[in-house]
Amino acid sequence: MSGNDVVITGIGIVSSLGLGVDDHWNAVSEAKPLAKTDSQTFSPYTVHPLPEIDWSQQIPKRGDQRQMETWQRLGTYAAGLALDDSGMKGDEALVSSMDMVVAAGGGERDLEVDQAILDASLERNDREVLLNEKLTTELRPTLFLAQLSNLLAGNISIVHKVTGSSRTFMGEEGAGVSAVETAAARIASGQSSHLLVGAAFQTEHPDMLLAYELGNYLQHDGWSPVWARDEAHGGGIVTGSGAAFLVLESREHAERRGRQAYARISRVVSGRNRRDSSFAEKLSGLAEKALGDSAPDLILSGASGAHAATRAERDALDKLDAPLRGMSSLSGHLKEAQFPFAVALGAMSLHRKATPSPFAPDHGEAAASAEPSHVLATAIGYHRFEGMALLEQA
Repeated sequence: MSGNDVVITGIGIVSSLGLGVDDHWNAVSEAKPLAKTDSQTFSPYTVHPLPEIDWSQQIPKRGDQRQMETWQRLGTYAAGLALDDSGMKGDEALVSSMDMVVAAGGGERDLEVDQAILDASLERNDREVLLNEKLTTELRPTLFLAQLSNLLAGNISIVHKVTGSSRTFMGEEGAGVSAVETAAARIASGQSSHLLVGAAFQTEHPDMLLAYELGNYLQHDGWSPVWARDEAHGGGIVTGSGAAFLVLESREHAERRGRQAYARISRVVSGRNRRDSSFAEKLSGLAEKALGDSAPDLILSGASGAHAATRAERDALDKLDAPLRGMSSLSGHLKEAQFPFAVALGAMSLHRKATPSPFAPDHGEAAASAEPSHVLATAIGYHRFEGMALLEQA
């Protein structure tokens, strides 16, 4: 044990399963956990939608709410939940010296403007002139500002007064892995004493689904558990809206303020391996690196459902002979938030000294026989990048 051990002292989590730690733990602990999905709005695609949210609970000013797109409100809301959960919310001395690492994508497109440009292009051949006209008459400068990835961190700073150093990573699941990996490294090295890290993803917008479907990654025609996605029904991914933020502290800092931790992050590892026939073997090596001399009592997989990546991950994880839970079956694929979400669920399991119920009992997810002391959390990118974290009881 060391004073620079990286411990999780606050969790802010939002998904189709609910708002906050209690909602999520209750959802994953039911005898038969149920996914909440919407197969109508974006048919033939299914999504895991956000629950009803009173944004004013974490973003009191209407003006702040109005200038944010949904994904920014979602991240700012979840960050507020994490600060509340850690006991730091409103403590000016703590939040003003708090560092922040965020994983974020770009903003939502203005679909009406996109459609107007496409319609006009059917009647005109001077398309360069057309685009310049639309840029100067249809698009607001504030729209571009709302799409900047680092505006999520900016809004968290404005609303919650987190004003230490700030870093933003872009790059889908890899951004979430890098954010947690960097945050943990800063705590472990003594560069930060307390830090907010996380991500948000809002899938309920056509352009967010388009990026997946252009690569033939989306599942068509309904929902099925992440381990049972059939190639006859598309690319295997069912997306979800959600966010996960964590408050990380050094053990010394947490003990000094009398704060109990959910769990300790022992190790975070990442890779950028080729997606070839040796990928499953590479993932086994990554798991060995993450686990060290430990054996997992629970694996919380962020498998996306994308066929090749998910098959390789399952092959590697089955060798570990530990209870497995594919969280995307319930939450959907959360892109940048996938890894922070898996880490959050792992920390909750260690803190509760219990294992979530099997999400897909007919597809190899077995009940656990003992309380977990070591949890492996994963996020294997649907297209590239992979990461794993070993969590232990604090």
